[in-house]
Amino acid sequence: MTDQSAERLRMQDPRTQYPQPPFPKQPQSAPGLASKMDPTPDHGETSYVGHGRLKGRKALVTGGDSGIGRAAAIAFAREGADVAIVYLPNEEADAKEVLALIEAEGRTALALPGDITDQAFCSALVSDTVKGLGGVDILVINAAKQVSQPEIGDITAEQFDLTMKTNLYAMFWIAKAAVPHMAPGASIITTTSVQAVSPSETLLDYATTKAGIVAFTKALAKQMIEKGIRVNGVAPGPFWTALQPSGGQTQEKVSKFGAEVPLGRPGQPVELAPVYVLLASQEASFITGEIYGATGGNGVV
Repeated sequence: MTDQSAERLRMQDPRTQYPQPPFPKQPQSAPGLASKMDPTPDHGETSYVGHGRLKGRKALVTGGDSGIGRAAAIAFAREGADVAIVYLPNEEADAKEVLALIEAEGRTALALPGDITDQAFCSALVSDTVKGLGGVDILVINAAKQVSQPEIGDITAEQFDLTMKTNLYAMFWIAKAAVPHMAPGASIITTTSVQAVSPSETLLDYATTKAGIVAFTKALAKQMIEKGIRVNGVAPGPFWTALQPSGGQTQEKVSKFGAEVPLGRPGQPVELAPVYVLLASQEASFITGEIYGATGGNGVV
């Protein structure tokens, strides 16, 4: 166990365990890179310890280059899974770091660069995963589009369409393509948000998609249990990811990000990794159709 992993697991005050605002303003072009953030997010690179919970599994993670998807991908590899990650081509720098971490665990790492707003690519990424890893046992649908706009008049039809295609259409296309390849005991995990039930006025289109993800998850769970496949969702509150400084929040909100929750700070992606591992593992054999909240104490999911 590394010093960093031992420190993360040491009993301590959760309010001060990770960086607290104020943070420096740090504008980036979308989709943003974790490597350019200050402070750098903790995805578990040196702090997540695996225990063999997913030995031999085959995982597909969208948005696996940074943020929550990166944390899940690292944790899955440390738990014994081979992992395919989906990311945009201009996120290659972050993706290479994740792929190297997966391979460092002796697992197969599969790179799937492309645009999930393209239906053909969504089908291809599933078939490429099945070919490259030998199957798909865990599907994490996580990649998202988020753009802060002050009011409805500022949201263009193009932005609205791109948010819907990234967050909803791609989820449908990927899940539909993956299900025929999934056996009883497999797990599908979506990423929704506290925005689904407590939407911010500046995230109208994003919040709409996150509410849709909750409904999709619960409905799909009822279908898939007939095949022995579990479907659950994770609903984060404020988490320190590249989504935020690259247009997901105003720079004023970035500087105070996480201050509004009882813990007084944003979550770090590694703090969600154990939730994804649980839902992916056989330890969650009686859990389906659920939405797991991690909101920093707001308790609104």
